[in-house]
Amino acid sequence: MQVILTFDYELFFGTNTGSVQKCMIEPTDRLLAIAKRHQIPLVFFVDIGFLIKLQEYKDQYPNLEADFNQITAQLIQMQELNCEIQLHIHPHWERSHYDGEKWVVITDGCYKLSDFSDSEATLIVRKYHRFLSDLIGRNPTTYRAGGWCIQPFEQVEKVFQELGIQKDSTVFPGGKFESEHYQFDFTNVSPFGNPYRFQSDVTKAEPKGYFLEIPISSWEFSPLFYWRLYGLGRLNPSDHKMIGDGSFLAQPGRKKSVLLNKTWNHVSSDGYYASQLVKQAKYYAAKKVKTFVVIGHPKGMTNYSLKQLELVVSKTKSVYEFINFSSCNL
Repeated sequence: MQVILTFDYELFFGTNTGSVQKCMIEPTDRLLAIAKRHQIPLVFFVDIGFLIKLQEYKDQYPNLEADFNQITAQLIQMQELNCEIQLHIHPHWERSHYDGEKWVVITDGCYKLSDFSDSEATLIVRKYHRFLSDLIGRNPTTYRAGGWCIQPFEQVEKVFQELGIQKDSTVFPGGKFESEHYQFDFTNVSPFGNPYRFQSDVTKAEPKGYFLEIPISSWEFSPLFYWRLYGLGRLNPSDHKMIGDGSFLAQPGRKKSVLLNKTWNHVSSDGYYASQLVKQAKYYAAKKVKTFVVIGHPKGMTNYSLKQLELVVSKTKSVYEFINFSSCNL
């Protein structure tokens, strides 16, 4: 079985975005140290809209120039360690701004590409893709939608094909959520499935489709898991408090829902989720699934999850093949 460890490289989008140092640089340094020690690739989906905003403001604010320089230096380090950098779009940066002290994040009516007109969305994709290409010296070919909001895919189908974005890793089978800002529905995708080709609908397999969906692996979590997750954060914050120092975008009703019901969610290396990785990987391998994709966020890493992730890698690197998306094909 192939394993792809992916990380969405970004700030928080709630009332407090957190700092570049704590949400991105510090936890990513620790992730890259794991990659170096064990000679495995990691994949980073870079929130490129934020970097465009940093460049826009960095000549006015020395602190933002320092943030931009730290991030670009870290991107170079990623590539030197054979880690892959791919495209991640959070279009709310189009309407967000820096007020001289903090980032003012505007998400109402602009959190997902489908909040924009087709022509606006096309311009955003082209601009973000070009900026990242120029920054890293190559064209990214794999995409992950911000907030998993990739539907309707028809809106970006033509521009993705034009730019050579051939692969996507947004879908996590069984997942569904809808709120003021979020909207996705992956319940039609079979859990524990292999990568599949598609064309206009990211949830519908099309054998001759141009695009390849490499789903984020998913899992049915019990309420007991979430009781433990929330409890450990309070009882043992030194191990289980996130390194990131910001706050999440509100998801009304989600906490109550997961504490009362079984829930399909993505396989993740964030926080206490990392405790399930060995069991989940074994299950996927037993199901003869070709590719096991794990999602994480540097901002969501904890001391516990970093230790657990390294333990998983050290235990399984002789059993599974750790790859990046460039090596992933049908």
